[in-house]
Amino acid sequence: MTDTDQHAAATDPALLDALREHVQGALPATIADLSALVRLPSVSWSAFDPANVRASAEAVADLARSTGVFAADDVRIVRSAFEGTSSDVAEEHADEQLGQPAVLAVRPARNGKPTVMLYAHHDVQPQGDDALWDTPPFEPTLRGDRLYGRGASDDKAGVMTHIASLRALHAQFGDDLDLGVVLFVEGEEEFGSRSFRTFLREQKEHLAADVIVVADSDNWSAEVPSITVSLRGNVTFKLTLTTLEHASHSGMFGGAAPDAMIPMMRLLASLHDDDGSVAVEGLTSYDGPVPERSDEELAADAALLPGVRPVGTGPVLSRMWFQPSITVTGMDVPSVANASNTLLPTVSARVSVRIAPGQSATDAYAAVERHLHAHVPFGARLEISEPDAGDGFLVDTAGWAVQDARTAMREGWGADAVEQGIGGSIPFVSDLAAEFPDAQILVTGVEDPDTRAHSPNESQHLGVLHRAIASETILLARLAAR
Repeated sequence: MTDTDQHAAATDPALLDALREHVQGALPATIADLSALVRLPSVSWSAFDPANVRASAEAVADLARSTGVFAADDVRIVRSAFEGTSSDVAEEHADEQLGQPAVLAVRPARNGKPTVMLYAHHDVQPQGDDALWDTPPFEPTLRGDRLYGRGASDDKAGVMTHIASLRALHAQFGDDLDLGVVLFVEGEEEFGSRSFRTFLREQKEHLAADVIVVADSDNWSAEVPSITVSLRGNVTFKLTLTTLEHASHSGMFGGAAPDAMIPMMRLLASLHDDDGSVAVEGLTSYDGPVPERSDEELAADAALLPGVRPVGTGPVLSRMWFQPSITVTGMDVPSVANASNTLLPTVSARVSVRIAPGQSATDAYAAVERHLHAHVPFGARLEISEPDAGDGFLVDTAGWAVQDARTAMREGWGADAVEQGIGGSIPFVSDLAAEFPDAQILVTGVEDPDTRAHSPNESQHLGVLHRAIASETILLARLAAR
């Protein structure tokens, strides 16, 4: 929630005007650079061409060098092994055990100044069905005050927020800048950050910072900024049920032999109560205050069709921020066009579980696993594979960096920041906190309620981008003055 009493002292007016002028003057170049990044289809999922992610990393590295903040040799493209990879992997398969390329640039602090780490990611979600896009997903398109394209907001606008802020900082301070800066732009956040922990351990000396700014969240609105103070954790996995050795004629055996779809439907239905609340024993909720939001506002923001009712109980934002949720995000079944009159022997589903902050992903996964084994119908053979998990996070808002961020947002946006939770998950934030327990973590972002991240017609509001850059530039200048 907004708390104007917790702002730090205002920024020097002359400095503030100069920083705003730098940001404003560079905005056309910033938008052009963002558009160039969007044209690179840097989908990090294993089924997509990794060359595109490599090209994206090289483009980000060039942008980092263009800021003037880093020496050319201080900008590197780095790959690390997946967590748990054995050291005796055969050389010919070693590349398969490495994560997607990240960009790491380091400027050491001088004269006792603090160091700030700026995090974003340059990989993107798959575009999905091209037919659902109004314009080609990897052709940046300006309509009104929004730039459309996959990754235009999540998170290439976050990348450009850091780049543009560093450019403005260098324009103001030049080589006299004593603030330490670590720019870390990951290449596989959308695919589970599977090499993230290894990367943190290997690069710990270079990554160490007093303040960490994660530009991968959203804002209260296009006019009001947010500081994200809570994140849900997540568990995802592939669920497979098998009932038959092979497909059989549905007319001959239907009604007696259980095809795999029957137990799958019943098992998935058991995950929710009649009101849509999660019905898995052992999944917990977090008790925290939330702003008011009506069901009507939810219906508008989430694009509910007329007559469709919300699910769950309790305050709307509590359901979205502090309660668990379970979503089936995909299923492997024949398409309608390819349907035949057969009993399906096997059906698979991708299940995504969002976990309330405060519960460990390990405990949540165990609870869901117990539920599935206890409720599988008709003796179907159940397999859970490809698990991926990450803990939620609660941000400590008492530190001086949060106070500086509040002031910077007020001066950059012209509005006080709202402290909000988000229903999404950024699991690596808890990894950062574990590796750097003394660092103050700020979760900010460039999205707004109409961004449609991960969905068709994703877009970036250019006014939000401008204000986010201004705020971060002011924040960095304030840190440089400490």
